[in-house]
Amino acid sequence: MQLHDLKPRVKNKKAKRIGRGSGSGHGKTSTRGHKGAKARAGRLFYIGFEGDNVPFFRKIPKRGFNHRKRINYQIVNVGQIGALFAKDAKVTPQELFSRNLVKQQDSPVKVLGKGILKKPLNFAAHKFSKLAKDKIEKAGGKIEYISR
Repeated sequence: MQLHDLKPRVKNKKAKRIGRGSGSGHGKTSTRGHKGAKARAGRLFYIGFEGDNVPFFRKIPKRGFNHRKRINYQIVNVGQIGALFAKDAKVTPQELFSRNLVKQQDSPVKVLGKGILKKPLNFAAHKFSKLAKDKIEKAGGKIEYISR
């Protein structure tokens, strides 16, 4: 096989010209038949139309409410952090991710106050509960807020 032997697999077909008079064979109703929704202009059916069946999206039960702007914080407790970090260590979401305390690296982190914190740590997170703040400051640590 050589370069001059190459040919396209399918020959280019021109699209049928519909609605160009009775002599073309596709005039008058323009291959749409007589009357009915498919013969009319505009959208034929709505998205999800299943023709005489109850559409699938109407069969699925609708439950609850999901707010589009909701922010799902990853939760970490002070007690968990205190057990894994050394004295005066910087606790950031990246550090928490590397030690498997949070599952996602990019989503925001909230620190809660469950557990005991005995050593001073420098925290950097998106949110802190009131109890967590009190425990961190009581242990001699510092709090830094990260913006989303």
